[in-house]
Amino acid sequence: MKISLFGGTGRVGSLLLQRLLENGHHVTALARNPEKLSAHPNLTVIQGDAKEQSAIAMTILGSEAVVSALGTDKTTTLSEATPHMIEAMRNEEIKRILTIGTAGILQSRMDPERLRYEAGDSNRKLTTAAEEHHAAYRALSASDLDWTIVCPTYLPDGEITGTYRTLDNWLPVDGKQISSGDTAHFAEHELVACNHLHARVGIAY
Repeated sequence: MKISLFGGTGRVGSLLLQRLLENGHHVTALARNPEKLSAHPNLTVIQGDAKEQSAIAMTILGSEAVVSALGTDKTTTLSEATPHMIEAMRNEEIKRILTIGTAGILQSRMDPERLRYEAGDSNRKLTTAAEEHHAAYRALSASDLDWTIVCPTYLPDGEITGTYRTLDNWLPVDGKQISSGDTAHFAEHELVACNHLHARVGIAY
């Protein structure tokens, strides 16, 4: 499959890129610092900023699916880039997009009418990152795309075990953490399997 990737130099994004390449996909990745990505026969790297429509359009050109592992890092990159992705995908008639979100935008068990970050399910006081992911979720859910948002909880570095729990729109009960490796493992499989369309997928051990 020909895949466009955003955020391929991040913690989850770099592992996801590795899995995509190992499984024979052809990846075009947008990066501000291309030198951070190792050369591979199936990898095309475009230098640019995800906040720029033209850079996103160039990255998506000719793809069959889009993956975004963009982080927030106290910027508005995610909320600015997502509408650009949606527009470019419509122009290219691409339907499938998978993104890496956060457990903060899953439904709250304390107040099911609200999201976890709004109801205070986690101990985090700063909600800037969750607000950025919420903006991306709103944009995707209002679109006609076949979207999936993978929503890990506490995310330490770690290897792939292949053993974890997932639940659409909720964090699995008593889920405390999930490794970056297993998050990438699930995301790469779900991109192709499409078992969780139009859902935020909570993932945890």
